[in-house]
Amino acid sequence: MNKVSEPQISWGGDWTEIKLEAFENYVNAYLSIMNSQKQKYNGWPTTIYFDGFAGSGERSLSSIVEENNLFAEYLIKEELELYKGSAERVLSLIQKFDYYFFVDNDKPSITLLENKLKEKGIVNDKCYFLCKDVNFQLDRLSKFINDKKAALVLLDPFGMQIDWSSIEKLKDKRVDLWILIPSGVIINRFLDRKGKLIFSNKLQSYFGLTEDEIRNRFYATETVDTLFGSVDLVVKINDSVSKIAELYIEKLKSIWKYVSDEPLKLYNTKNVPIYHFVFASNNQTALKIAKQIIEKKNK
Repeated sequence: MNKVSEPQISWGGDWTEIKLEAFENYVNAYLSIMNSQKQKYNGWPTTIYFDGFAGSGERSLSSIVEENNLFAEYLIKEELELYKGSAERVLSLIQKFDYYFFVDNDKPSITLLENKLKEKGIVNDKCYFLCKDVNFQLDRLSKFINDKKAALVLLDPFGMQIDWSSIEKLKDKRVDLWILIPSGVIINRFLDRKGKLIFSNKLQSYFGLTEDEIRNRFYATETVDTLFGSVDLVVKINDSVSKIAELYIEKLKSIWKYVSDEPLKLYNTKNVPIYHFVFASNNQTALKIAKQIIEKKNK
């Protein structure tokens, strides 16, 4: 693959800012409620912030292509150049979590993030910067959370790095989750129009489904009459990008009581849907707040 020579930039499209604003709005509401509860119940529960793809805050196209060549040829420049500003935004808020965990599997990126935030004077002794695979760290998180702790989890990957088995480990935990689904940018491209599942193993681990189960959700068989008789053709369903989000939401509902049926839809500059940003919680009030934020941003 030829190296990209275009100038590197910090920002993705407007969808990146929309996503970060929606998340920041939720964090503010979450901390207001949780800190009020902590005052009422003598410091209970301990609050945790977990960012599974914290990045450097300035990740560029070249580093992502080099680290993730599995997906590189299926992505376009605009969709890769993401400004990972969530860490700085959360730490800059007046209200605070008790603990912060910033995770990234790229050592230079997580080190750069830590140094950048320290320079801004917003890092405290409750911040942990971890160079780990997110699936490993989600397992650690699930074991760390008990009835005295509550976590807000942001899983904001550009690709399909999260295994469904890792998500399942958060079942029955006091966890609010925002997760970015690469519905249009990657998954839809892996569901070939002719019925071939590109990177089938990755699709299976991402959805927690067998190859046959995935095929049954996204393909149908049509009988077509030809000069040589009837022929059965495998065809991809219409509006597959939305169906991808619907499937993942369905899966999330097996783990959490309350999941946003209508996710935040994110579009590139050509008005093509590339991601769905979904919320899940075991608290009904939390879902109400998230839905209000999503509805406002989707207008």
